[in-house]
Amino acid sequence: MKDLCPENTLESIVRAYEIGLRFVEIDVKISKDKLPILLHDDTLDRTTNGSGLAIDYDYEYIKKLDAGKFFYKKNTNIRVPKLEDILNYCITNNGNLNIELKPNKNFEKENTYQIYKLTQNINQIDIIFSSFDIISMLEISKLYPQSIRSFLLDDFKEYNIDDLINISINNDIKICGLNIDLVSTDIIKKIQKTHILITVYSDKNINLSSAKAMFSLGVDSIFVDNPIHLLGKF
Repeated sequence: MKDLCPENTLESIVRAYEIGLRFVEIDVKISKDKLPILLHDDTLDRTTNGSGLAIDYDYEYIKKLDAGKFFYKKNTNIRVPKLEDILNYCITNNGNLNIELKPNKNFEKENTYQIYKLTQNINQIDIIFSSFDIISMLEISKLYPQSIRSFLLDDFKEYNIDDLINISINNDIKICGLNIDLVSTDIIKKIQKTHILITVYSDKNINLSSAKAMFSLGVDSIFVDNPIHLLGKF
């Protein structure tokens, strides 16, 4: 949704459900006072008018920042939301979430624990946990083994496809997420033999032809930044 609205904001989530999406992916990490908030980067610089590491600031400061100016190129009243508020909105509006565990360096376990505390008793909506960070992935698997989880790989530098499969099987992780540049027929077939579901994402929006190609290979779902052109096609 980041091509349609400011990413990781209530506005973007509302829009996603309005156009008919069943799942929305959000990035979550903790502030200095250990409140899970929606933010992709380590720092506040790119998506707010603040600066510095989010982990260095309490939410009382972060909530005053403009989280829409970077997108609209003018001052807005759009703020960095708390995960708790987003969960309440999604429950009220029957919207499902994919929560990507974004690691704050040296705070990965605390980050995961605080997110777990907020989500452990939620059963009104479906929640998937995903992460590129192995510490976060193993921690959520330990804390919340009954949860649905997805291990993400952007490249094969640190972990190869066999590592991904072994980590997933050993920790009962049912889904994997791959950068679209990693996808091939052989890779898909190898993962499918393990009955692990496959999601695909890209640094750029995935167009209709690319989406069709992915599904024809056997991919189970895709992440898109602008889903408008894919609605009603699958």
